[in-house]
Amino acid sequence: MFDSIRWDADLIRRYDHSGPRYTSYPTAVQFHPGVGPFEFFHALRDSRHAKRALSLYVHIPFCANICYYCACTKVITKDRSRSEPYLQRLIHEIEIIGRHLDHDQVVEQLHFGGGTPTFLDHAQLRRLMAELRRNFNLLGDDSADYSIEIDPREADWATMGLLRELGFNRISLGVQDLDPAVQRAVNRLQTLEETRSIIDAARTLQYRSVNIDLIYGLPKQTPESFSHTIAAVTELQPDRLSVYNYAHLPERFMPQRRINSAELPEPAEKLLMLQNTVGQLSAAGYRYIGMDHFALPDDELAIAQEEGLLHRTFQGYTTHSHCDLIGLGVSAISRIGELYSQNSSDLSHYQNCLDGGQLATARGLRTSEDDRIRRTVIHHLLCDFEVNFGAIEDCFGLYFRSYFHDIWPQLEHMANDGLLEIGQRRIKILPAGRLLVRAVCMLFDTYVGEAQQQRFSRVI
Repeated sequence: MFDSIRWDADLIRRYDHSGPRYTSYPTAVQFHPGVGPFEFFHALRDSRHAKRALSLYVHIPFCANICYYCACTKVITKDRSRSEPYLQRLIHEIEIIGRHLDHDQVVEQLHFGGGTPTFLDHAQLRRLMAELRRNFNLLGDDSADYSIEIDPREADWATMGLLRELGFNRISLGVQDLDPAVQRAVNRLQTLEETRSIIDAARTLQYRSVNIDLIYGLPKQTPESFSHTIAAVTELQPDRLSVYNYAHLPERFMPQRRINSAELPEPAEKLLMLQNTVGQLSAAGYRYIGMDHFALPDDELAIAQEEGLLHRTFQGYTTHSHCDLIGLGVSAISRIGELYSQNSSDLSHYQNCLDGGQLATARGLRTSEDDRIRRTVIHHLLCDFEVNFGAIEDCFGLYFRSYFHDIWPQLEHMANDGLLEIGQRRIKILPAGRLLVRAVCMLFDTYVGEAQQQRFSRVI
């Protein structure tokens, strides 16, 4: 499982296409307005009857400052009072959904994202967590995974103490880059000392896990400067690292129009950044989990991958795929059984729906049998770097090679190129193909066409 990644620059250039990140299959691009509150309530009923465990995602969209690279659903404002009307509607949504679930359904996973979740003040955070505990069965023994995204510029030791008291035991820190010139170019000034202070607080307060997010390909980055960032970050010894490729799509994301495209690194420089990063993190003892994610060997994700228990959901890599995911807040996505649904991404529309006593479910889809087959294959490729034909055949009653006969020539071409190995009963991603696993997954994706590919980031 833990074969080292083999760097093959020529292979990367040939297969570095745009494609989905596969936090779901089908991806959110396929969601349609034919799914609304009625379908969502029916899915909640099925979840209640089955008494499936839950994963909650809570979206807090507010940020005090804009980061030019950001593609998240957010509201930029210095006016802290704007969070109160939103919080009232969010609590109303929590109450509505909570009435349609069984209190025996344990919340094994909770994640606050955004935006900047700590845009909420301490009293609001206490109130929100109290409402979640009143309406859902949140555990109180610290055995679950309750995480929150932290902007080190928006938190201090007191905030970290409050969050720990409220039950959070994992944090994810946005850092992106430590070079001041890069930070100025993306409007995110953040010192290493600010980041270190939050990590020190997390360790002192016995948070179970610390993740740091980095981005390569930002304006004014160089291979040398990003290597300095990687070196400084690894000295902090986060349990996990997410190192993302910056996708410059200013036609889709307005804040990116403030980035000077002439200052973006050349593709060859980006490749060197990634190559250096893989080498540095491997030397520092991190394992490549997949899809830009690295973890220390004793981290739960690394252990789960070794044991064949790793999964991938809208929460990223996780060990909780058996849970029904309930998304709360503007733009939040749910997956309940075989129904995907998403709340409106328009803040006014979201709030107006809740004011009328209705959920803001705006779109989604129900998976077909073919979707489930392909999703299972893609899941195994992303999490295990291999797919066993027998497991798919036994689960779905099909013959693997016949079902995917149309893409077999392309798979064999990838095998000849050294990305993967096709055996009698399995496909295995080889060390040279691990960084390109998205390209392999795209062969099994029946929805990806040339036009749709332009909506996604490049593989590397």
